Amino acid sequence: MLGFGIGLRSPHYDYVLEHLPAVDWFELITENYLAPGGRPRAILRQVREHYPVVLHGLSFNIGSAEAPDTDYLHQLKQLIHECQPAWVSDHLCWTGLHGRTSHDLLPIAYNKQTLAQVSSKVAHIQDTLQQNIVLENPSVYLQFKSSDMTEADFINALVANTGCKILLDVNNVYVSSFNLGLDPLTQIRAIRPDCVQQFHLAGHTHNVSHIIDTHDQAVSDDVWALYSEACKHTGAVATLLERDDQIPAFTELMHELDQARRLQQAALAGTAPPQRA
Repeated sequence: MLGFGIGLRSPHYDYVLEHLPAVDWFELITENYLAPGGRPRAILRQVREHYPVVLHGLSFNIGSAEAPDTDYLHQLKQLIHECQPAWVSDHLCWTGLHGRTSHDLLPIAYNKQTLAQVSSKVAHIQDTLQQNIVLENPSVYLQFKSSDMTEADFINALVANTGCKILLDVNNVYVSSFNLGLDPLTQIRAIRPDCVQQFHLAGHTHNVSHIIDTHDQAVSDDVWALYSEACKHTGAVATLLERDDQIPAFTELMHELDQARRLQQAALAGTAPPQRA
């Protein structure tokens, strides 16, 4: 297992390179490092000297009926060759149409037609990159009437069809379940444990009738509890802490990461987690 990591963001570049904190790995937003020159690519090279990395992208547009962006895949393949990530991930959603980007992660319908379409696109991307990819479950705020499968059934079938794996975002499961009136633990237990390559943990914001996946808060107690149950279901899985807005000092994120480590260790040992100091 890769261990416990943090999503690397630009406010923490200097701290990470100066202090080399005790983080097992870093996840980097793919699109920020595609340009062959510039500071981000130079930072990536320096970080890679000390840590394993994972690339996490926003541009596969995997749920769209359009063909994959060949220019993007070419750039990504070059980046993969340079930094040798442990794996490459993106989102199980669609993000644009006819060359226009939504700048949001839009949901897909869970049915056989979409499954066939997404499976074909995943196979094409994996053939191009010459490696299996990892896809994240998004936060959703609505359901399609055309859906005749659960998200978990769709995920299990997609993994069986393509050999890809799932980045199980525990916060997204919690957010989606709250918004759709589902039980989050039931949703997690319905996903085959062998499908899960990685966990994400992040914060959210309550907005009247819905919860919004904002990544601007600490992980909530409810999500920590759900993560503990998820670890019991899957076993040891690499875990990544995300923060994309209201970014605190890196040491604060380290405290949250230590909580993830304690909870997973306790879940695997079948014991109550130790209390935080």
